[in-house]
Amino acid sequence: MPFRPLVRAAVALAPALLAAQPPRTPFPERAIRRDIPMTGAIRRAHAAGTRDSTGRPGRAWWQLRTDYRIAVRLDAPSSRLTGQARVTVHNGSPDDLSQIALRLDPNHFLFGVPRAAPWVPAEQTDGMVITDLRVAGRPVRLDGQAPPSPAADWLQSPRSTLARLRLSQPVKARDSVTLEVTWSHKLPGGPGGGHRMTQRWGDTLVQPTQWYPRVAMYDDLRGWDGELYLGPSEFYNPFGRFDVTIDVPAGWIMSGTGTLQNPEQVLTAAARERLARALASDSVTVVVGPDESGPGRATAPGDPEGRLRWRFVADSVNDFAWAGARQFVWKATRATIPGRGPVPIHMVHLPGRARPFERAGPITRHALEFYSRLWFPYPFAQLTLQDGPSAGMEYPMVINSNQGAADHEAGHQWWPMVVANNETWYGWMDEGFNQYMNILSDADATGKPPVLDGLGQSYGQVSGNEAEPPMMWNANYAGPGFYGFTTYQKTPLMLSMLGGIVGDSAVQRAHREFALAWRFKHPSPWDWMFFMNRALGQDLGWFWYAWLFTTERVDGAIDTVTTVGRTTRVVVRQAGQMPSPVVLQVTVAGTGPRVRWPANARATSDTTAVFTWPVDVWFAGARRFPAVIDVGGRQVTAVRLDPGCRFPDADPKDNDWPRSTSPSAGRCVR
Repeated sequence: MPFRPLVRAAVALAPALLAAQPPRTPFPERAIRRDIPMTGAIRRAHAAGTRDSTGRPGRAWWQLRTDYRIAVRLDAPSSRLTGQARVTVHNGSPDDLSQIALRLDPNHFLFGVPRAAPWVPAEQTDGMVITDLRVAGRPVRLDGQAPPSPAADWLQSPRSTLARLRLSQPVKARDSVTLEVTWSHKLPGGPGGGHRMTQRWGDTLVQPTQWYPRVAMYDDLRGWDGELYLGPSEFYNPFGRFDVTIDVPAGWIMSGTGTLQNPEQVLTAAARERLARALASDSVTVVVGPDESGPGRATAPGDPEGRLRWRFVADSVNDFAWAGARQFVWKATRATIPGRGPVPIHMVHLPGRARPFERAGPITRHALEFYSRLWFPYPFAQLTLQDGPSAGMEYPMVINSNQGAADHEAGHQWWPMVVANNETWYGWMDEGFNQYMNILSDADATGKPPVLDGLGQSYGQVSGNEAEPPMMWNANYAGPGFYGFTTYQKTPLMLSMLGGIVGDSAVQRAHREFALAWRFKHPSPWDWMFFMNRALGQDLGWFWYAWLFTTERVDGAIDTVTTVGRTTRVVVRQAGQMPSPVVLQVTVAGTGPRVRWPANARATSDTTAVFTWPVDVWFAGARRFPAVIDVGGRQVTAVRLDPGCRFPDADPKDNDWPRSTSPSAGRCVR
């Protein structure tokens, strides 16, 4: 640290300087925790070598892979899906698996299952009805009862969103097993509350989500992911290959994760020709127009039963979503990805909903191109925006969104569709990171620098609410009213403060390196913290502890400013439990002796500089720090604490000297 000698000198002077101050209400010394708390799970991962203190995947890293081949049929009048899936589970772990956890999320729509408020299903259904399940060809008992013979396989809790397939023969380490499952369920429709609670509009548009039996995540931290699907919290899935055939009435336009494998069989010649032109320019091409509907006009004519089978394939993805409608308008444009070239952007919407998609193409293009520069090039073959009741939800290569949330949902293609954190536990690692990068994207789209000042300070207005859970709390059980704040809004505030310490460009550089290290893997918060420490060249344990494991704030203030001779002493107080560097904007008189700014000052004009003392000055437990300012005898006329407004502060009005009565005193105007 370049300012260490100045810090030592200031700390040595502190007792005498503080003794010269008038008596004040005492603040008890604070104990500042400077390490990162470690749970048993992360300690075991470090001991096993799957992760380590560099924050990178360890030498013994492993993960499961799940490959799906699915055929699903939509019966439009009844809004029912019937599917058959063949799932190959590749056990990359060193463990023999005596069970396989299955996610049966349509059971969320059964009566009486656990749910989080205010997520309200559009309708009660019969859930996911599994009619046949086989493991390695062996039939599985489906009534939820343990069979009398231990040599039989059985499905435990088949009416829960998390079932357990109990195996008579474990899947050996580094081996694989194939599951075959037949199921059906009704897509819920009607008014609902919360994303994914409504999945169709009548019998003419469907937007299925979590629609197939999914193999749950098995990782090196906790084994099988045992979280129920409660509604708000999202997902944690293994990567794999999806080969999905969707059987629908002819005339229906379909979209989904992956690339369409059989355009000659399902599209008209005119649609195929228009689609081929979509990558030629940034203009928007109409592939199927509002006046083209029905078999033979919107799509190929269909088979003798009047049906078509659309086949989509995607590799190295962690989920699959799709949508379809009897009359979709289909438009296409492109994004030019650095190092890759043009990638198609598809948009499907109802004819009467053109307005919310007017700017969707340019907004999504900018998002894909900007985030490709910010993090790493967009890795997938295409991106599709799907109209429907869910207007803000993301899946690999698919966003259920119009232009309103296009930038945000496109950003999710990086977090968590490639860098795949545990969204159920730590949603801030994808939603929060995304909220931060949306600020950068919005600024870039308008040609202006991003404004991150003020965000960190604003957390001081929230800190202290006893309903707020720490960010390291399992988001599935977040406090009342705080799921959205903790998962989405708090991370940009944290990264605002971090940028105030190390610089915003350094934060983004380190974050980019982290993303590259964890592409198509599953990082934990500890991996991120350790990685950022190394990438930024600082031990930031105190910072991570305060922001992620507590709900504390800094609450800085300028106590007194006194000048003796050519030396000005600014006594800074921190009333909160979170420490921060001492950052002072100092203004001196326009006339007088030549200004000599010291090493810990960065001049911003002839008469103003920003002084910084690192956080170390608080580690001994003191609540007050006397900042000594000597610029060669020029008179100090004004001082502002935390001029970038980056540090959480409940009352920033006491950050200015001389004191101001203005309502905006101490605050940053954003």
